[in-house]
Amino acid sequence: MAFEFKKCLIDGKECKGLYEIQPKIFGDARGYFLETYSERDFFAAGLTMKFVQDNQSKSSKGVLRGLHFQTQHPQGKLVRALEGKVYDVAVDLRKGSETFGKYYGVILDSEKQNMFYIPEGFAHGFYVLTDLAIFTYKCTDFYDPKGEGGLMWNDPAIGIDWKSIAPDVNPLLSDKDGKHPAFDTNKNYFDINGKWIN
Repeated sequence: MAFEFKKCLIDGKECKGLYEIQPKIFGDARGYFLETYSERDFFAAGLTMKFVQDNQSKSSKGVLRGLHFQTQHPQGKLVRALEGKVYDVAVDLRKGSETFGKYYGVILDSEKQNMFYIPEGFAHGFYVLTDLAIFTYKCTDFYDPKGEGGLMWNDPAIGIDWKSIAPDVNPLLSDKDGKHPAFDTNKNYFDINGKWIN
């Protein structure tokens, strides 16, 4: 198998569907080679999603994108840094999940080539740690501008510890990302399977 799949734990509980993924890198004096996706290996690990869209962004240091989700067309995302380093975060919004309202964060580093799979039913965002980051991700559904949703990046109810990764965090936000609402623990966002129910 060309990948190592690690199930993600939040407070000692498995956050179902969330995976850190490390591909095998084959390097020599010429450079390196790796597989970034293999349906055979992903299916063998239980990740049987179908990807329909690939996205890519370029961001400078201090840019924070998120926390985003889609309502009517929820997206699972396989994310990685093509260049640079980002702190990538997923927030579980699946009502009934043992980790509802909790977050998991991982540093994605182009030198390590590590990846992160975030299933449907999560809010997602990342903060750029290097002078430049090129970020790419595969999606399980198409972008739906009418179904855009988001959460406040520094909501105390979620408590993402950005400062442990970037002590001088002072993010550059889009106007839209600066206006997302707070997380509401009483709200039904998604069901346990990642379908929008609110």
